[in-house]
Formats: sequence, structure tokens, C-alpha cells
Amino acid sequence: MPKLYLLKPGLPSPLACNWHLSPSRYRLRVRSMRKHCTPTPLSLAANLMAVFFLAAPIISLAAQVPTSIVQPPKQEKKAARSAPKSEETRAPTPETPLLPSSFSGWQSASAPEKVIDPAQADSANAAALKEYGFTDALITDYNRDGETLKVRALRFVDASGAYGAYSFYRQSGWPREQIGTGAASDHNRVLFWVGNVVVDSQFPHISAMSGSELRDLASVIPLPAGNKSLAPPILASLPQKDMDGQSTHYALGSAGYTGPVAANPEGVLPPGLVGFDRGAETATANYKLQSGPATLTIINYPTPQIAEAQEKVIAAYLKAGNSAQHPFTKPLLDSNPTALEVRRSGPLVAVVSGDPIADEAHKLLESVHYEANISALPGQQNNEIQKTARLIVAIITLVVVMFVAAVLLALFLGGGRALYRHLRGKPISSVFDEEFIRIDLSE
Repeated sequence: MPKLYLLKPGLPSPLACNWHLSPSRYRLRVRSMRKHCTPTPLSLAANLMAVFFLAAPIISLAAQVPTSIVQPPKQEKKAARSAPKSEETRAPTPETPLLPSSFSGWQSASAPEKVIDPAQADSANAAALKEYGFTDALITDYNRDGETLKVRALRFVDASGAYGAYSFYRQSGWPREQIGTGAASDHNRVLFWVGNVVVDSQFPHISAMSGSELRDLASVIPLPAGNKSLAPPILASLPQKDMDGQSTHYALGSAGYTGPVAANPEGVLPPGLVGFDRGAETATANYKLQSGPATLTIINYPTPQIAEAQEKVIAAYLKAGNSAQHPFTKPLLDSNPTALEVRRSGPLVAVVSGDPIADEAHKLLESVHYEANISALPGQQNNEIQKTARLIVAIITLVVVMFVAAVLLALFLGGGRALYRHLRGKPISSVFDEEFIRIDLSE
């Protein structure tokens, strides 16, 4: 039976065909044999890995983009442009008021007084406010049922300045309150801070709802953006064990270091010995050790070289003892002489004082270690930046695990497929298979 082979273009020239009968005597039988280069498990795994590599940076970028800047669909944008602007869709005012006109039934008695001079906000402690980066303040009175609530809101450049001012006004022993980021009270006076704002309120009398009312006030205070909301990193260097959290004090200058004028406190070291003119900042906290109370002072300098030079000066001052040329401060005079010690760790210089025994004072000093990272306030919950970072790390980990799984699957399935074809005497890949069409013409 004669056979006709028709090959596709590009293949060798057609075979010669002999027609012994007329064309009408032949019956056409078409036999199509096609071998495709079908994707093997190895190629599928390779495509899957390529998708992972392309999707990983997109997922990580999507995790970092705030939902507030995600653009709506085009149809929604078009509809929004055609619709009239309502009160909800209008752009917000450029500057949000520092204090609301009313909250929890309290109504502003008159227009609030805005001041930009720290002397007008607090004439006795204007120097300390300036050191903490004071920008402006709002002073107003609220009335409700014939009672008056006096509120003074102080705004600073960043959260570090706000926390410093809060620790400046707050005295040791004030009970802690759950308002804002941190709060304390002294009879009818409640002091709290949130973001870069410190609020000092004076109630006519404290009631069971005073804390809830101030929490409502704290919820509407505008917050700073970016790194201005970060707390001072030096606070993370304070050991947490046996620490009195209500005694921490942060200072950026001599006026803030010595404390409020009305309280008449005094720093552990003379302000001139600390080195604020060299860019130093300090964090102080009290500790309740078994042998007696102790005070830990940590000084952060711009460079380890400055810290090393200042450590020698402080050590010489403590070793010389109280003298007319270099008199001790009152906290040093009240301290156990054997407990006084200084130690440096990187750009940090730590000084321990108080009335513990020498061994416990030394252990407290040894627990201070410098770590070059940014931390939140001691005991504060994780912020949004830390949550986003953990989310990105989790996504990257997931992509890596799936990539490794895809490689192992490709090696198992693709290798088995290649071995099977090799045992059958065929090429290990189907890419070498030829594609043709066979037509049989029989009578």
C-alpha cells in the first residue's frame, strides 16, 4: 500500500510519491502524531521559583505602604470627582488644634491662649523647656457644671523632648496613671504625655471619672510623624531589674538635669562635670536593692572618645572626695563612699550612688551595656514600625521556605522523570522530541 509522508516546512524535502491508481480510488486516512514539548515537573518548579522571586519584593513593598495612601479603583475616583464635596471628603485643615474645644462634657470657657515663648509657658523653668526643644503651648480653661479644669499643653520638637519635660515635672513618689504614653498624679494635678506633647491639668477635685476624661483628651491630641515619635534610646540602657519606673529622669542640659526650681532638687553630679556643652544627655533612675537604695546615672556622649575622657574626669572627682575645691553634691554626701563607682561602655558613662553595699553597687553598674540600636520606652508596647518590620521578616522567611520546598520538589519529580526517560532509551528532556504529521493513503 503506497504511503505519502507530508512533512512540515523547514524539514527535509518531501519523499517521492507514486500514484498507481486514479485519485478517486484512494481513501484518505490521516494519522496525526504530535509530540509536544510538554512542561516537565522541573520546568514547572523553575516557573514557580521565578514567580516567588518576582513576588517577594512586591509583597514586601506592599507591607510597607500605609493603607492611607493606597489609591482607590479608577471607577471610585471618577465617581468621587463627579460627586459634590461633603464635609467628610473635604481636605483637613493644615494644622490640627493642640487641644479640642470640648471633651467628655468639658467646654472651653474662652479662646485658648497660644504662646511660643517658654517664659510665658513656665517662667520659673523656661531654661529647661528650651533645652528640651519647646516649640509652643496652649493654655485654656474648661468649664462643666460650675467647675473649672485648667489645662496647659506643651509641645516639643519630638517625643524625646516631651518625655524629658514629663520626667522633669514629675516627682518621685507620684502614683502612676494609665493615660497617654505615661502619666502621674499629685492630688488634684494630673500630668501625662503623648507623642511630642505634655499635658499638665489641674482639677478642682479628683473623681472616679477624671482618668477616663483625660484619656478622651489624650486620644484627640495630634501625634508627630516619622522618627519624631521615638523615645530617647538612652532609656533602653537602664537596667529594668529593681528599678522604680516612676523615678526615671531624662535631661539634655544643666537646667533640666537639676530639676524644677520649686522642688529644689539636685543632680548626682555637678552639671559642669557632666559635659552638656559636649552634647551629653543623661538618664537617671532609682533602684531598690536588698542592701539599700541606689541611684544610677547614665551619661550618653556623641563619641566613645569623649566618653573615655569624661570618665577619667568623673573618676578623679569621686576619688578625691569632698573638698573645698571640689565639693560634693548633696546626693553624693548622702551616699555610701564605698558604693561610689564609675564605668564606661562605648559612649556611655555610668555612675552609681546611694546607700547600697559595694558588691551590689558594682553588679548594678556592670549591668549597663551599650547597644547600637533604637529601642522603645521600658515596658512600652511595640510600635507600628516594629510590627511592620516583623511582618516583612515573616514574609521573607515564608518566601525562602517556599523556594527551598520548590527546589526539593523539582529535584524529586524532575529527577525521577529524567531517570524514567533515560531508562526507556529516550533523551532526558522532551525538548529533543520531533514533531511531525503522518498521512496514510490506502486503497
